[in-house]
Amino acid sequence: MEFDEFSAMNSVIQVAAEGNSEDLQPGFALVRQFIAHSEERFSRFLPSSELNRLNQSAGRWFQASPVMFELIQEALDLYVLTEGLFDPSIMKALVHAGYDRSMDEIRRMDSVPISSIYIDQRIPLEEIRLDSSGYAIRLPVDMQIDLGGIAKGWVAARAANLLIQYTDASTVSVGGDMVFVGLPAGQPAWQVSLEDPRDEQRVLAVLNVGPGSLATSTITRRRWIQGDQARHHIIDPRTGAPAMVSWLSISVYTEKATYAEAFAKALLIAGPTGAAALAARLPNLNFIAVRQDGSLVGTPASKELIYAPGYER
Repeated sequence: MEFDEFSAMNSVIQVAAEGNSEDLQPGFALVRQFIAHSEERFSRFLPSSELNRLNQSAGRWFQASPVMFELIQEALDLYVLTEGLFDPSIMKALVHAGYDRSMDEIRRMDSVPISSIYIDQRIPLEEIRLDSSGYAIRLPVDMQIDLGGIAKGWVAARAANLLIQYTDASTVSVGGDMVFVGLPAGQPAWQVSLEDPRDEQRVLAVLNVGPGSLATSTITRRRWIQGDQARHHIIDPRTGAPAMVSWLSISVYTEKATYAEAFAKALLIAGPTGAAALAARLPNLNFIAVRQDGSLVGTPASKELIYAPGYER
């Protein structure tokens, strides 16, 4: 297995593929190039990105690229499927909570400034208008979109597909959104460590997954202090504030990377009382959640994916 690792999209990118190192280098280079172009398209931290140009056009029709149009359409579908718990129109709430610059910058600060008063206008995502004949998008006035998480899942999936011509087995991780293609030679599954959200050096369990997608959402990684308040990046669309959650993290395994990412956030917000019903809305979805004390709980079928002592389902 050959590896490549680099930073992009405000995240660590990890690529692994089976084969000869020399033969794989063009594939690794292609993945790097694709991810660099994707960052230029989807980043809210690059003023010239297509996403920022879309947000600046709110209230007017915007001529989008086919790729941007596809991802906005998928975001709308997932908004409905998750009953509004996945909502990419929370960007103003993120900025108000202090996530107004990259996490690298935030981590260098003792505390981020308190923002001006934020009024949650609750513009329904259904008010976005799409014209598929010309890939045109019209956001409602005052709506701002953040595609951070779902874009990482989308990018991971397409980057993994780029490697198919170079290898029979590969995996791409974009900030923890992982896509698996094929299987390692002689192995029945990919083995993935489930990290303890309380201590990144500690492994809680080992997941055995086949081809598909795995995404993890947690409140312990992208955290900061705003004034005297602890904040994190998981915004509850119902309140416009960082979500009050019972679980520390949740990992979702399913076929499609964008769905794994969106449901990871939605299920973390739904918590113990709502997660099972929400997960049932997507066939073949399994999740494993980490409680505050580090114990694990998940969907019944997730027992087949995991090795961990004392696991509940």
